[in-house]
Amino acid sequence: MAGRHPLQRLMSPARHVSLLVHLAGILSFAASFKYLFGWETPMSAAFGGHFQFLTIIGLALALCTFVVGFLADITLSSQLFELKNILSVCSAPLEVLISILYWGLCAVDKSLVFPPEFQLDFLPDFGFHAAPALFLAIDLLLLSPPWTIHGYSALALSEFLAFLYWFWVEYCYSRNGWYPYPIFDILSTWQRALLFTFSACLMTGSTMMLKWTYGKINGIEEYKKDAVTDPAGVRAKRE
Repeated sequence: MAGRHPLQRLMSPARHVSLLVHLAGILSFAASFKYLFGWETPMSAAFGGHFQFLTIIGLALALCTFVVGFLADITLSSQLFELKNILSVCSAPLEVLISILYWGLCAVDKSLVFPPEFQLDFLPDFGFHAAPALFLAIDLLLLSPPWTIHGYSALALSEFLAFLYWFWVEYCYSRNGWYPYPIFDILSTWQRALLFTFSACLMTGSTMMLKWTYGKINGIEEYKKDAVTDPAGVRAKRE
C-alpha cells in the first residue's frame, strides 16, 4: 500500500478524490478517441492513420498515464503509482506543449493546423487540445510527489521526443506524399528543424513551469526556487 508523499497536496493513490480525477480523465480521453475513430478523413485511411498527429500521440500517452494512475488508486500499489509519475514526466509537459502550439497557431491562422474542411466544433476541439493538459496538470499539482527531473535532463528528453516525432512525420510523408499538419508543407527542411528545436525548448520550459507552479501551490519555496535558479540541478549534485 502506498501512502501520501509528504510534499503532495492530496492523498494518492487513494479510492476517493484521486480515483475520481483519474476516472474523469479516462472518460474524457476515451470520448475523444471514440469521436476520432468515427471521424472519416483521408488521414484515417493513410499510413500512420490518426497517429501521424502529435495531438493523438499525446492523447494516447495521457490515457496510458491515467489508466495506470486509476489502477494504482484501485489497488493502492506504490509500484503503479511510481510508474504513473514516470509517465507523467513525459505526458504532462507534452500536453502543455500541444495546447500552447495548437491554440497559438489557431490564433494566427487555424488552417496552419487543420484544413478548413476538417475544422472541429468547440467541444471535441477542447477535448483534444485542452482537456488532457488540464487533467495532467491537476494530477501533477495535487496528486503527485514533486518531480526530480532538472533542466538538462528535461531538455534531453524533449529533444529526443521532438526529433523522434520528426522522423516519424517524415517517414509517414515518404509513404503518403503529404504531411499531417499544413504548416509542415509551408516550411522548408531547415525551417522544420528550427520548429522542432523550438518545440523541444518550449516543452522543457513547460516542465520547469510545472515544477515552479507545483512549488507555488504546495508552498515549497525551495522547490519553486530550484525550478528557476537551479534548473540544471547543479546545487543538488553538489549536495
